[in-house]
Amino acid sequence: MKKRFFNSASWPLVVAVVFALGYFFGVMFQGKQQISLPQFQVSNQSKLNQIIDYIDNEYVDSTDREQLVDETIENLLQKLDPHSYYITAADLQAMNEPLEGSFEGIGVQFSIQKDTVVVITPISGGPSEKVGVVAGDRIIKVDGELIAGTGIKNADVMRILKGEGGTKVVIDVQRNLTPELMPFTITRGKIPIYSVDVGYMINDTTGYVKVSRFSRETFKEFRKTYTTLLNEGMTKMVLDLRGNGGGFMDAAIDMVDQFLEEDQLIVYTEGRARSRKNYTATSSGELVGIELSVLLDESSASASEIVAGAIQDNDRGIVLGRRSFGKGLVQEQSSWPDGSATRLTIARYYTPSGRCIQKPYDNGLKAYHAEVYDRYENGELETKDSTKIADSTIFNTVGGREVFGGGGISPDVFIPIDTNGASILLSRIFYSGAFYQFGFSYADNNRAELSRFENADSFVESFEFEGEVEDAFKAFLIDKKIEINNEQYEISRAIISVRVRAGIGRNIFSDLAFFPILHELDSTVKTAVKANLNSIN
Repeated sequence: MKKRFFNSASWPLVVAVVFALGYFFGVMFQGKQQISLPQFQVSNQSKLNQIIDYIDNEYVDSTDREQLVDETIENLLQKLDPHSYYITAADLQAMNEPLEGSFEGIGVQFSIQKDTVVVITPISGGPSEKVGVVAGDRIIKVDGELIAGTGIKNADVMRILKGEGGTKVVIDVQRNLTPELMPFTITRGKIPIYSVDVGYMINDTTGYVKVSRFSRETFKEFRKTYTTLLNEGMTKMVLDLRGNGGGFMDAAIDMVDQFLEEDQLIVYTEGRARSRKNYTATSSGELVGIELSVLLDESSASASEIVAGAIQDNDRGIVLGRRSFGKGLVQEQSSWPDGSATRLTIARYYTPSGRCIQKPYDNGLKAYHAEVYDRYENGELETKDSTKIADSTIFNTVGGREVFGGGGISPDVFIPIDTNGASILLSRIFYSGAFYQFGFSYADNNRAELSRFENADSFVESFEFEGEVEDAFKAFLIDKKIEINNEQYEISRAIISVRVRAGIGRNIFSDLAFFPILHELDSTVKTAVKANLNSIN
């Protein structure tokens, strides 16, 4: 959820509530003027309401009571821990959609190019695909209203195209830059938000699965993906949880369940008001015989850490990468009559060996989130010896290996952040969005020529950067006013080549082309393919 910070107008109101009567009396007693103080009928249940009533009625400026209440509750919960928070009714739906795994709309991936909404691809089986919308279509009008050339933003597009399932919307599109518009009447429906980004065979025996979040539909997607890979000959899986910030704990438990034997412990939770609850494998899973490597980095959190911790503590696979984020708190969501919700931490979760991997949060919310950046500053992302774990208590896996609690899951095999090919020019290209923009533009302008590739595999194997594509990319950078330093360009050329090819491939063949090309230079994936548990025992 996007955190809302107090603006200058509302800050005095929030301070008044947070510091309550102590602040009020402190100010009032400083003056010489005799002031009649308000007489509150104070009880633990009504004090906050009475103070808000007093501010609402007497404050020198007009107040927004609803905003005041929302911000006060939000501030109150975030004082408890970094993961207890309040969600307004307006924000709740947007927050839940990625975790629920779907939303209602017309079903297109789009990009705003030159002030025009361009369809990157219609979602397979979605409402737009069913009526004939295709990649490259420009959406000029929605329900008769011109949206091209109006400065429209992503949020505006989402607002006008999303809607209740069963409702209709008419879009007028321009295809192949012809002047005549094509109208499509689309009935909105449920659109999936996928959490398994891709699954493909890296080689004849090794399957790769990338999971970006743990939503309500994640296990169903995961099972469908690994079933396909098993049929293609997979005997080893590389499960990539890098950048996965978590989600539903149940989805993580269901995933781990497939790798373990019956009754093996996956995770347990316990809190002051919640007794210990064990989660164990329900039966011998479908992936018990599959060799496993799990990839983590500093952005892997929560449910990702449940998976990695269970695999590591049960000596079921090998964990590679860098120390994970360190979120070991369990939230419970409560809904309120006005449509808002609170998520309150009610327990901690523990890995099978007894580790709580929650990192400290004693120094406040800002320091808590900045800790990941501190890892970069102290060199932890580059060398294993620089890793600082708050809780150095030693635990043991079922096979007797030593693992540590506190501050995230430390990998069995440390792989530093890759700085090869880094340059100032490369940073400028990344931050300008040029890779994404060029990938879309080139694919959009060359769809007919790119159709010679039958599938993602043929594109990955045969599409070349050298020559015409590279010349076009350099011209694109010059047009974007990005000065090309030849020395820096040569240093970063391998990365540039991979990023350009991957970007074009994604716009034609989705992530089935994108990830395999990126993995050509991915040292973590390459190490995971060769690694096995015996090598670290």
